Amino acid sequence: MQLTRLRKYALHLSSALLVICVTIGLVIAIISLPVRDAGLTQVVSAHLTQSGVSHPVTAVLLNFRGYDTLLEMAVLLLALAGTWSLAPIDTRASTTSHSPGEMLDSLARLLTPVIVLVAGYLLWAGAHAPGGAFQAGALLAALGVMILLTGWRIPVELTHYFPRTLHICGVTAFLLVGASAWLRDTSFLTFPQHLAGELILLIETCAMLSIGLTLATLFLLGRSHSAP
Repeated sequence: MQLTRLRKYALHLSSALLVICVTIGLVIAIISLPVRDAGLTQVVSAHLTQSGVSHPVTAVLLNFRGYDTLLEMAVLLLALAGTWSLAPIDTRASTTSHSPGEMLDSLARLLTPVIVLVAGYLLWAGAHAPGGAFQAGALLAALGVMILLTGWRIPVELTHYFPRTLHICGVTAFLLVGASAWLRDTSFLTFPQHLAGELILLIETCAMLSIGLTLATLFLLGRSHSAP
């Protein structure tokens, strides 16, 4: 018993020392950063006209650093695949047996077109203002969660192919557009300047649909797994 307590104390002490060391290291790293370091802001601004968009964040995420965004989409897809394998959706019933209530049902009917409209605006505005696929996709995911709470389910005959197509369309669009650069003898994910804006919009549209449906599906998987 005494030995077990000593081991616990040693573990707690070691954990505390590790946290303190990491905290001190982070503080030192932050303090040592240059005060007026502009980073890559000037480089991005100098090449912004070649990106196809006028907002620097969108230019970095979808053009200059497209690899990072592609990997983020791939990680989200892998998270969905892993969760789905552990908590499969029960497709035997397309609707729930209980009524969502008049308030929730009316709210869903009222907010659905509004959220879709706002998501479309955020997607379009991402080219020149804060917004883009991730924000629009998050809105669509919230809409999906609200609709799922009303008891609505996709028809069983559409559950095999339609949702899965939307789940992978973001990564697929990224890969196809990126691979098309090889036809022009350029490197992967290099966009032609005269088509960069259209290609970015295509990728973001597919990514928005994938993100929205993936997050909503993760919510549904969690509910179906925890349901009695």
